[in-house]
Amino acid sequence: MQFEVWAPTARDRVTLRRADAADHPMTRDPLRKGWWTADAPAADGIRYGFALDDGPVLPDPRSRRQPDGPDGLSAVVDPASYEWSTPWHGRPLPGAVLYELHVGTFTDEGTLDAAADRLAPLAALGITHIELMPVCPFPGTHGWGYEGVSLWAVHEPYGGPAALKRFVDTAHGLGLGVVLDVVHNHLGPSGNYLPLFGPYFTDTHHTPWGSAVNLDAPGSDEVRAYLLQSALAWLRDYRLDGLRLDAVHALADTRALTFLEELSTAVDTLSAELDRPLFLIAESDLNDPRTTTPRPAGGLGLHAQWNDDFHHALHTALTGESQGYYADFAARPVAALAKTLTRAFFHDGTYSSFRGRTHGRPVSPGRTPAHRFLGYAQTHDQIGNRALGDRLSATLSPGLLACAATLVLTGPFTPMLFMGEEWGARTPWQFFTDHQDPELAEAVRNGRRREFAAHGWAAESIPDPQDPATRDRSCLDRTEAAREPHARLLAWHRDLIALRHSHPDLSDPDLATVKVAYDEGARWLAYRRGDLRIALNLSARPAEIPLGGRSGQVLVAWEPVEAPGPDGVLRLPPESCAVLAGG
Repeated sequence: MQFEVWAPTARDRVTLRRADAADHPMTRDPLRKGWWTADAPAADGIRYGFALDDGPVLPDPRSRRQPDGPDGLSAVVDPASYEWSTPWHGRPLPGAVLYELHVGTFTDEGTLDAAADRLAPLAALGITHIELMPVCPFPGTHGWGYEGVSLWAVHEPYGGPAALKRFVDTAHGLGLGVVLDVVHNHLGPSGNYLPLFGPYFTDTHHTPWGSAVNLDAPGSDEVRAYLLQSALAWLRDYRLDGLRLDAVHALADTRALTFLEELSTAVDTLSAELDRPLFLIAESDLNDPRTTTPRPAGGLGLHAQWNDDFHHALHTALTGESQGYYADFAARPVAALAKTLTRAFFHDGTYSSFRGRTHGRPVSPGRTPAHRFLGYAQTHDQIGNRALGDRLSATLSPGLLACAATLVLTGPFTPMLFMGEEWGARTPWQFFTDHQDPELAEAVRNGRRREFAAHGWAAESIPDPQDPATRDRSCLDRTEAAREPHARLLAWHRDLIALRHSHPDLSDPDLATVKVAYDEGARWLAYRRGDLRIALNLSARPAEIPLGGRSGQVLVAWEPVEAPGPDGVLRLPPESCAVLAGG
């Protein structure tokens, strides 16, 4: 087997050190500057690492497995050791219904195998893709995964690389695609040995996490290749269907050909080679339609992006919250919601009081397919970054939760649910870590408390991220789903997803065809998707909604309602919603 490592920082020598045999000196690759290679026998599972000059043994930056955690030796993984059982030709993004899932809290066990055993109900619900939160190795057992290292490996407490393949195989057998959240904008502070090998980071730019990943300074060619090849390995070796790219706005990159363009080109090429659809979903705070504009038209060529503006408008309309970035949306929340339903972005060149400047760029409704935007009422960020990790179900009535589901699942965007949302789970989803370094653990704990103290929260009320109970509280309680009002909410989600799959109007990608009417004071909103009309009453009082046209047929309704009479007025009970055909 050939071992290789990019280590331009090594002065004189690099040594391959295996746990089962004598050291192997490595030689410089004459064709690739900074690369060192060695041929040595190795079997699946053999531990190894690299020593640079007289330094300690370090894990492989391209490690496929870290059986003893980020600080331990790497292990050889034989890619042929797993036999796939499900032929898979892919599942594209258009028409999808995504489900964001955190392996460590989806089940009490917190493993990929335990999660795989719970996938069948999601397939029966009508979910099409599972979006896994990051699975790269991170300190300890439990955490969100956004402080991972070893971007080619799978967190061992989740089950390691073999368990991820079993998870994907099970999902594909149920007809579910799998998307993985990957983090390229920073790596965790613990177990991050990349700077010892080469210029993986640069002080040319700074980010909230410190020095930026090196995408444009000297040595950045190899760093970009490292990230790109890691992304392709997930798609190729694990048969994943797509990647969610965390916070791409934090990628500092001044080169003419950006990393994101390079990545989207490579993914499209791999898709053609494998003859199955592959896609990239960006998380971006830029409100720039060029993120998902095809490369020939001058865009970055990513296939979709999360749409936080839709979330913020929906959240303020439901809750009345107006703090922080909700302020602009809360001024006229129903109008903000109407704007996002027809133009995707609320901030599309408008002033943002949160940022203190104009923000965003308009989306061209006739040119940008609506499926390129993901719509959601809740995500790991929007729940977990709250002081108490409280879901919408902690404060909203079942009727308003039904309204949220209706907007997400009948709106123009690719819908996404956060795990447990389908039954209105009341378990919180809180911020938790398992740092093994006591100083880092204390810094995270105190930083969390200081952050929310600035907003009036008492320090003792903020859950301790390092307390195992914080993670335990965040695990789903599936017994809820059989009790009311959860069972009713679950049935409502099932009905709406079935409608989305059976009515092409609900997956029409043309934003220009979405027609919206609303009354800010009365807090009702109605919109048209082809032959379907969706009406929502967010008020605590009954609403009379003028739909006009023919009477139409009520397909589903949260509370019993009659179809509009000759006057074309739909009379909706408080905090309820309905979907009608015709009219």
